[in-house]
Amino acid sequence: MNFITKRVGRSYSEPVIKPGQKIDIKKVLIVRPNHRLGNQLLLTPLVQEVINTFPNCKIDLFVKGGVANPVFENYEHVEKIIQLPKKPFNNILKYIRVWISIKGKKYDLVINGDKSSSSGRLLTQMANATFKIFGDVDENIQKKYADYKHISKLPIYIFRSYMSKLGFPKNDSPLPVLNLKLTEEELSKGRQILDGIINNTKKTICIYTNATGNKCYSESWWETFYSRLLKEYPDYNIIEMLPIENVSKINFKAPHFYSQDLRIMGAIIKNTSIFIAADNGVMHLASASLTPTIGFFWVTDPEIYGPYGNGSLPINTDKTTIDDWIKSINTILKT
Repeated sequence: MNFITKRVGRSYSEPVIKPGQKIDIKKVLIVRPNHRLGNQLLLTPLVQEVINTFPNCKIDLFVKGGVANPVFENYEHVEKIIQLPKKPFNNILKYIRVWISIKGKKYDLVINGDKSSSSGRLLTQMANATFKIFGDVDENIQKKYADYKHISKLPIYIFRSYMSKLGFPKNDSPLPVLNLKLTEEELSKGRQILDGIINNTKKTICIYTNATGNKCYSESWWETFYSRLLKEYPDYNIIEMLPIENVSKINFKAPHFYSQDLRIMGAIIKNTSIFIAADNGVMHLASASLTPTIGFFWVTDPEIYGPYGNGSLPINTDKTTIDDWIKSINTILKT
């Protein structure tokens, strides 16, 4: 599909902009047809960037599955979430209807949120919009930004470059970070739940020992790391967030909790001092709760998927030692 669709958009002709012409962007479509939690959380910086650029705009999101609803619950500018079925072949008629619906609405701007998404490029081509950003990367972006590979940052660099070409002022402000936009009420509830788990006033380190596929570290790996945490941080609580499968790589040795509510999970994490996990969607959830996050990588590329902002750090465990990991944790905890 990538081979078939890589030239999609080449025939698109940019509208001719006259000198001094005012461009009014009020309705925006952002396309990111992926159902995974992490990928939809990684879309939040682009949504913030669009809102910052066009404060009066309304945004539709074209996604897959229903996880985007809690992720963007407090984004007032997000007017509609258009959802593809998570398993299209189980509901092919609905899948087709959703695709066709894109042609029936007029947008000022459509953005493909992932340059490598074949369906994203096709949907951007199909959309009825004046301006279209397909997600192609030019050499100037690659030369200017050392972190351009990051899946969350690249769409913003592409968006800023496109806006500059349309005559908008150059924007070199700090990039938005992942943000779940938790409310004070949610944070208070998270605090109450955390207090019920630890029952003391010490600060808390939260770990998450699960991950998908070969991104998951072994039980012996986590046991070794957990033992080191206990040794290094006797003045901290160390708790474990459990996955939906109710499994623990440290055999439930730490106080633990579980929730199916993404926003409650984020609110609990926000009340901790640091969150530590392998590369997975919950790692990005922690980052989106604005909590300093350590992400362990050994299969996927931290330059593409690493947590950033709020002091967060990705760590390649193949190129570092456990002593290096403790130094990174200390950097966060002592800041």
